[in-house]
Amino acid sequence: MPRRAPRHDHDAGGPAELLAAKAALREEVWAALTAARVARFPGAKGRITNFTGAEAAAERLRGTAEWAAAGTVKANPDSAQLPVRQRALEDGKVVYMAVPRLAEADPFFLLDPAHLADKPRTAASISGATRSARRVAVAGLAPVDLVVTGCVAAGEDGARLGKGGGFADLEFALAAAAGLVGPHTLVVTTVHELQVRPAGAIPTTEHDAPVDLVVTPERIIDCRPVRGPRPAGGIRWDELTEEKIAAIPLLRAMRGR
Repeated sequence: MPRRAPRHDHDAGGPAELLAAKAALREEVWAALTAARVARFPGAKGRITNFTGAEAAAERLRGTAEWAAAGTVKANPDSAQLPVRQRALEDGKVVYMAVPRLAEADPFFLLDPAHLADKPRTAASISGATRSARRVAVAGLAPVDLVVTGCVAAGEDGARLGKGGGFADLEFALAAAAGLVGPHTLVVTTVHELQVRPAGAIPTTEHDAPVDLVVTPERIIDCRPVRGPRPAGGIRWDELTEEKIAAIPLLRAMRGR
């Protein structure tokens, strides 16, 4: 029996019509990736899909001047971006990787390329990070030069669609509030061509953080001339459900202050 895909938007807040439009677009993208047989194990649905060509997209990003200039990278923990995290460590960059679903009181792994228990590819995985990284709180992070985020879909205008849990936007809001990212911090994603959508096709809200570069195995789309503004730093408590706050220790602690 196939594994049941997880559902990540069950505790999402916001207008029902907008949530439905986002959910429909996710299903469309996952179906396209599945039909084209470019989704790696364990499949597309319900995930930041690990896609065929992820390594080629990482190499294309690696060849940019922006990559060369970055010393510190904050990255999502998904398999689709493991090749990016691996190359960051190989190139001597410090990597902050979010703990999946921000489920720990110290919600980031700090990977220092000078102190790894495993080779970069293994250290950049979730299981490897538990051996090579140390857990840090937001207060223990240094300013970030480049943010790597995973997407279900990415627009040519920089709009980003995630799995529906809102964790990438929460990470960005926390980092912005702490002064770790700012208006000039580069935000990038690596995706398959089938995940790219035309400008205006992805519905967004004020808390959705856009990307600057969309990198596929075939091309780089520079969204900076047309992307929308980034959300102001800070947590939008009115847009979080009680279930979401209860599931994330850092949010519980922040609200209790």
